[in-house]
Amino acid sequence: MPNRHSAQLRASPTRRPSGHSTFPRLTSTVPARAAPGRGIGSSAPTTGCFDFSCQGFSGGLILDSLRVAGRVSRRDVYGTTMRIDLPAPLAGNASIDLELVWQFRVPAQGAGRMGHDGPLYEIAQWYPRVAVYDDVRGWNHEPYIGAGEFYLEYGSFDVALTVPASYVVAATGRLGNPEQVLTATQRSRLTAARRSAASVAIITKDEAGHVERTRPATQGTLTWHFTADSVRDFAFAAGPNFRWDASGYDGILIETLYRASADKWEEAIRMAREAIKYFSEQWYRYPYSHATTVEGPIEGMEYPMLTFVPNSPTREDQQWALSHEFGHEWFPMIVGSNERLYPWMDEGFNTFIDLAGAAKYFAGTPYGDSIEVHPLHLYSDHAKPGDEQPLIEKPVEVRDLFWGGYQKPALMMQMLRYEVLGKDRFDRAFREYIRTWAFKHPTPADFLRLMRDESGMELDWFWRDWIFTTARLDQAVDSVSTEGGASVIHLENRGTMVMPTELAITFADGTKSTVGLPVEMWNLGARFNYRVPERKRVQRVEVDPRHALPDVDRGNNVWPR
Repeated sequence: MPNRHSAQLRASPTRRPSGHSTFPRLTSTVPARAAPGRGIGSSAPTTGCFDFSCQGFSGGLILDSLRVAGRVSRRDVYGTTMRIDLPAPLAGNASIDLELVWQFRVPAQGAGRMGHDGPLYEIAQWYPRVAVYDDVRGWNHEPYIGAGEFYLEYGSFDVALTVPASYVVAATGRLGNPEQVLTATQRSRLTAARRSAASVAIITKDEAGHVERTRPATQGTLTWHFTADSVRDFAFAAGPNFRWDASGYDGILIETLYRASADKWEEAIRMAREAIKYFSEQWYRYPYSHATTVEGPIEGMEYPMLTFVPNSPTREDQQWALSHEFGHEWFPMIVGSNERLYPWMDEGFNTFIDLAGAAKYFAGTPYGDSIEVHPLHLYSDHAKPGDEQPLIEKPVEVRDLFWGGYQKPALMMQMLRYEVLGKDRFDRAFREYIRTWAFKHPTPADFLRLMRDESGMELDWFWRDWIFTTARLDQAVDSVSTEGGASVIHLENRGTMVMPTELAITFADGTKSTVGLPVEMWNLGARFNYRVPERKRVQRVEVDPRHALPDVDRGNNVWPR
């Protein structure tokens, strides 16, 4: 929607050294105007206009002017990064204003993260942003090339969007002037929706697209004013033909905006509410005033309080897309890890919580009963020797980001939760990780250290195999012997990964026994002899009888073969 913007980025003295950030908090003020065929521009007349038609604009962001502390400033642009030298060092408890005017072409039909489809605009990653300066790496200025989202600092936004009167806007932040941009009926419906677990239609199917019924004015423009604190980004969507549903959870307004063609979206409000409710109750309460998702051309993207999700062919696909993008409100919107370096701490952790959420939503169905084992079933296809890469690799260097950024780290977290620590122990530790690092910037070392401390278990062996190497698991029953009247089961670890395991033992008299063996059994090497306490003849032994572990050769898991 907008093609030219002006902004004031104000650095204030608040610091967060305990969260690795040593950069001041940011305050962004962005006034913008829009009109069909003419576009968006600053409310200040000196910044020019912003043309919807984009005639004459080429790809990329073009910076027209830059002022630092009111003075024209030099800048050096290197690809997707820009260096600005301040006239003098910025002292503690001081601030400085950066004023920028820029332009770019809004891509049609979406370009992965932002774009438009006819009159519907989904606008994100649309303004120059300040790189993070932290106490681990200093300036984080990796060029943006698409693999991994921006690493961003938390701050405050004050944004005014002037759009055609027929348009409805959804955005990051709290709407500050509902009386000016919403009808009395819509305001009343929103108040009711915030207190309702059931869906409330803010703009009904019959009302959608009828300006005289849905907008307080039918001609000219309206300015929508949004403010947000403790967020790392700002995005918005605008269109004239939305249906708009809403409900509430614990004082949080849940919203879905979609076009009439999105046939699966009538259930989307329930899916959205259940996702926010589950993540809040299971891990960490959602901290913002609203959670809004907009249907459109973008294939699935997340921003603070706002997600872009396309229409999907099935209920299962729709729920997954909605839940996954809302899961990003926890990783990285709340826990601000650096996806440019560690996608597994963002996409991977999010996929992990999404799987449990999908299982809960579809409980009792074949899909719901099987979705959590999906990463395990993918293991043999993706964890191939010579091709798989360690999770610690940068995303721009990873050949199979679907596996290394999403599915394998989700599987890693499942293994830690269900097979190593146990559900209660893991959940307590992971909740504390989110609480401790909310609105801060954890590194892998911070995560590993906290999980060790909170669980009370040394986990170096686990992280080594799952994060820093591509170790593969191959546990085997080598043989069974008799020593002094007792049966001895001879186990081998034929792979390079170590894990605890389970033995299912069947005796000659038909009785059975299940034994859990800790990972410490491999401390002295790749062989372990388990002496069966029952004085019975062993007829059959199986390692990992639940098929819970990513064992690469199940043919040697059973004795006799």
